[in-house]
Order: sequence, then structure tokens, then C-alpha cells
Amino acid sequence: MNGTETPGEIYRAKINLETAQIAWKELQRFFAGGKALMVSADLDLVEVAFQISEDNAAQVQQWMVAGKLAKVTDQQAASWFEADAMVWAVVVSPWVLVQYSGRLQ
Repeated sequence: MNGTETPGEIYRAKINLETAQIAWKELQRFFAGGKALMVSADLDLVEVAFQISEDNAAQVQQWMVAGKLAKVTDQQAASWFEADAMVWAVVVSPWVLVQYSGRLQ
């Protein structure tokens, strides 16, 4: 960082450092609690987390209407579980955002 970053850029960098690849099976308790959100593979996970953390309701709603952000469905969860899928994840309390970019057979 060179001292010219905005607070938003600094916070995005912090979120980026908090992302991790994790086995979907490790996130089952969040799914069971209704706290797992699927982020479409064509969106930037860090940007989605940032917009949620900033309470940008208009942008979040736009993604939801477009089907690019939604609660993980039972079908998705079962497919990921069976495939022993690895997902990218980041916590934006109370949510865990997950992004799966692989292909299921």
C-alpha cells in the first residue's frame, strides 16, 4: 500500500486476506443454520462481501434478482457434499459467502 488507498480499497484488501478455499463439508453447520450464501462464479467474491458489509442493499438486491447471490439450495449443498467440493469462502457476519467455480460431473 502506498498511502493513497481509499478506506474502501483498504477494506477490500482486508476481505481478500480473509478469503480461503475450504471443503464444503466443513461449512455444513452454516448451511444448516441458513447462513450460507452462494455467490455466482462470474462475480468477484471480495466485491460481493464488501457490498454486503457496506449494506449496499440496492446492489445486493440486484444480484439476488439476477440469481447471482442466493441462499445455498438443498440441491447445491447435496451436490457439493457428494463431490467433496472445495469452495472459496469468506465470512461477512452473520453470513458465510461461498463460491464454487468447479464443474460437477
